[in-house]
Amino acid sequence: MRRTERVADVLRDEISQIVGYELEDPRLTAVTVTDVKLSSDKKAARVYVTVRGDEKEHQEALSALKHAAPYVRKQLGLSLNLPRTPELHFVRDRVEEEGERVDQLLEEIEREWRREGKESSS
Repeated sequence: MRRTERVADVLRDEISQIVGYELEDPRLTAVTVTDVKLSSDKKAARVYVTVRGDEKEHQEALSALKHAAPYVRKQLGLSLNLPRTPELHFVRDRVEEEGERVDQLLEEIEREWRREGKESSS
């Protein structure tokens, strides 16, 4: 694994701990940090998160994370021995949502096949 990927993994784990246990904002109780992608110069990091809940809860959580980003960055700097702590940008991770949508579409296709199979055998 390359150094950048190792650093991203460490950042993900540490940010998960900070968001999950240090931030006392009730809007962040359903947040999961899923991935961190570092820029090539390591000055910025995209922090991908999922939120259990509806669209309003997603927006509130992202707003709370944006507000907390300087604190989270400071805590990272204190706990990790990095030459420079990257600027954090919290982003909604849509992979899980898209996966659920694919599952729904596959179920619809399967129901359609079954229905067509029953109609043609009648």
